[in-house]
Amino acid sequence: MKLNSKIIIPLFILPCLIAIIASCGSIRQASLPTLKKLPDSFSRFSAASAEALSWKNVFTEPELKALIDTAIKNNLDLQSGVQRVLVAGLNLRLSRSKLYPSLSAGLSAGLDHYGDYTMNGVGNYDTNFSDRLNDKQKIPSPTPDYFAGFRSSWEIDIWGKLSAKKRAAYNRYLSSQAGLQWYKTQIVSQVAELYYELAALDKRMEILRRNILLQNKGLEIVEAQMAGGRATALAVSQFKAQRMATQGKQFEIRQAINRIENELNQLMGRYRGKIRRDTTVITKGLPREIYAGIPATVILARPDVREAELELSASKADVIAARKAFFPSLTLNAYAGYNAFKLPLLFSPGSLAAGFLGGLSAPLLNRAALKTGNLVANSVQRSAFYHYQLQVIKAYQEVSVQLTAIENYQQSYGLKSEEVAELKHAVSTANDLYLSGYASYLEVIVAQRSVLEAEMQQVDLKQKSYSSLINLFRALGG
Repeated sequence: MKLNSKIIIPLFILPCLIAIIASCGSIRQASLPTLKKLPDSFSRFSAASAEALSWKNVFTEPELKALIDTAIKNNLDLQSGVQRVLVAGLNLRLSRSKLYPSLSAGLSAGLDHYGDYTMNGVGNYDTNFSDRLNDKQKIPSPTPDYFAGFRSSWEIDIWGKLSAKKRAAYNRYLSSQAGLQWYKTQIVSQVAELYYELAALDKRMEILRRNILLQNKGLEIVEAQMAGGRATALAVSQFKAQRMATQGKQFEIRQAINRIENELNQLMGRYRGKIRRDTTVITKGLPREIYAGIPATVILARPDVREAELELSASKADVIAARKAFFPSLTLNAYAGYNAFKLPLLFSPGSLAAGFLGGLSAPLLNRAALKTGNLVANSVQRSAFYHYQLQVIKAYQEVSVQLTAIENYQQSYGLKSEEVAELKHAVSTANDLYLSGYASYLEVIVAQRSVLEAEMQQVDLKQKSYSSLINLFRALGG
């Protein structure tokens, strides 16, 4: 019994397709570990809810707001980040376009010379002897081929492979937006950090100038006493040396101010510009309502955590697309237009032509490459998972540390303020005792040096308090 070849071919293809689809089911998606549960609170600092932070509510000084606004508008790195978001958006549009048919207009011309022992060559030669052909229908040799019309191609997303790729592109677009928001938070934080550092330097300069005036008065007294024989040249030299040391520190602070002003100008995308600031801001208190009562879950909205989460979602979609690449692809092709082998006849009604072709194709020889791609996608997904888990833990620790830092620096600042008050009283007492002959000049010098150091440390503690607030703002996502 002989089977018709038209029946044998489908019987041969059908088992192959079944085997391919069955083998696709054996490509499993790698399982991911369980995410570590986020604590509900940051110890005693937490509360039931917290509103989203805004830098305008945290940094209220008009001069600082103006600097931050300028940096957000003109920062070159931020503008580069905007372009990366635009690229991600365009990639999303490209992935969406693959779900729809493509349509192109074409105009083509070709020339074929068929051999005498080919099907086309024999067929064309034999056809030209037909009595039913007119002169226009005679096939020339070599045979031209002219086409003017439209061609269309469409891969039907029957398995959802293209949809998975679109989801991956969409998540990466959202991730790029979160990344831009995170970088904007960094810019705001950097500007605020430098602003308060600049204010602290201004305060240190003010302290130095005040202490230089105090040391000048002490030097005048000891010089007058030396002239009256009540003090020695050694005492005068000691007072002069102390004043010169204090004067020398002024130049160090001036250089630091110059450096920070240049850093701020760089953040604002300009070469130079006057940095206006409130020199008294370093003595003001921190806004308590901003850092009191923060639930731990608020860090899940932090832009870098959100960015990592979206990258994880995108990698999951990549794994799905990689698995479905093993399934057969159904492609539809069609064309419509004018087609002729004689150019004068190309646009005649008889040259109208149309065609349609549907094809089902499945990978065979390149399955090893697809398997490797699937393994890569799974590894990338696991890497994205660990990165996301790390970002959540890191964010929690950062917020916890900054909350504790604010509390500790505030306590330390209060004690340091009391110490400064006591030391200022000690300087006044030392001067009175020295004039009365009950204290040596060394005690006056030590008292003046101690109050200078204590005032500098007081400024350092207030600057650290503001730095902790800025770091908390950054840790919460800005």
